[in-house]
Amino acid sequence: MCVYTALPAGTDIPEVVAVPLAELVLTGDLARPARLTVPDLLSWPQHRAGVSFECATSGVRRHRFAGPRLYDVLADARPAFDAARRKDRLRFLIAVAGADGHRTLLSWAEIDPDFAAAPVLLAVAMDGAPLDGAGPQLVLPQDRCGARYVSGIRAIRVDGGYGVAAAA
Repeated sequence: MCVYTALPAGTDIPEVVAVPLAELVLTGDLARPARLTVPDLLSWPQHRAGVSFECATSGVRRHRFAGPRLYDVLADARPAFDAARRKDRLRFLIAVAGADGHRTLLSWAEIDPDFAAAPVLLAVAMDGAPLDGAGPQLVLPQDRCGARYVSGIRAIRVDGGYGVAAAA
């Protein structure tokens, strides 16, 4: 049952402003590159993390984050690993870029359950507030320093094709 209330004549109706959803682009050595929004990220299992980290400009910060694990989202994009070589995954790097130009780099081994299994999140909510307009935030609960926490993520590139120079 819906109940409607008539507004008195001359009452201004507040304007509804739609906030555009921030978009995250997954690219690189992936079989399934993608464009994702915070609502898209809700389709993966959600994990929670209460974190405390040091920020160079504002001291110790404490927050509660929720979102899917970075590993789950990237594994779904199917990185181009050579399945016949178990260690092939170890050559892959993950570059994360935020809307403000902040960038960081992780190795695949950090997030892979067969190696370090770090519970890195692509947070869709911070302290109970959704991040729909701002975009997801990279959360590394294992880091003491907050420098790798990237907010407003706009791009993640998975790269296994870089070369290593031979020692002279």
